[in-house]
Amino acid sequence: MTAPSALIRLARPHQWVKNAFVVAPLFFTPEAINGRNLILVALAVAVFCLLASAIYAFNDWCDREADRQHPSKRLRPIASGEVSPGAGLAFSAMLLLAAVILTAAYMPRGFAVYAAVYALFSILYSLRLKHIAVLDVLIVAFGFVLRVQGGSAAIGVAPTVWIVICTFLLALFIALAKRRDDLTRDMQDSHRPALAGYNLRFVDSALSIVLAALLVSYLVYTTNEGVIHRYGTDQLYLTAPFVTAGVLRYLQIALVEERSGSPTEIALSDRFLMVAVLGWVATFGWLIYGRLL
Repeated sequence: MTAPSALIRLARPHQWVKNAFVVAPLFFTPEAINGRNLILVALAVAVFCLLASAIYAFNDWCDREADRQHPSKRLRPIASGEVSPGAGLAFSAMLLLAAVILTAAYMPRGFAVYAAVYALFSILYSLRLKHIAVLDVLIVAFGFVLRVQGGSAAIGVAPTVWIVICTFLLALFIALAKRRDDLTRDMQDSHRPALAGYNLRFVDSALSIVLAALLVSYLVYTTNEGVIHRYGTDQLYLTAPFVTAGVLRYLQIALVEERSGSPTEIALSDRFLMVAVLGWVATFGWLIYGRLL
């Protein structure tokens, strides 16, 4: 019988922190905050958590043979034999079904579309797309954009182009940093075929380009007249130092410390990064909500 603890590890609940992006549209829309929308966003996060865990289990099922040859991934529940392939696949299907039922019962149709697209691309990523260099990191970044779009559809607001652009660039930056970690650890192409399309020179150049685009986009966002008018403040630029500090710290982790292989663990353990994120949330929140108090 499969141990519940093994299934929990297969679901990777620590990765659910990524679904904070589902909450972003509500955070950036003070006038939309009410009891109903808070419940809808909570349900939207739950759906994406179920979908993410279903995909992780499916991905581990797909990669079980390759994972057994990897020094650390061989300890994953399916690869190690703690969870049988059949049980792992059934667990994935059960989580997917739960997400479908929750969506059908409570969520708007627009949200269902984005959730379905997220699930489809995630499955295709596990089956094939993750083996194609450049496309693999673009698909990962696209998944974060779909989280934002799903959160927007859940409460019936349109995300600004700035949220979409900055989310995509930030996720792309993190995905490229993870590929760099794969290269520095000499991960074999046989385990991740997409690595044949990368080398350190290319990844470092791509990181520089994406980082520059991200910082410029965010600075333009904070000084955009439409954004200033919407929030009633011209001081959003005060949040820029926190964004700059956060991405530079992550770049330091990737290039100097060479340990950017697990973005979620870094986000939950690196104190400098956590202070930067909390500082950004607190400052941005005060600027756009302080006038409402």
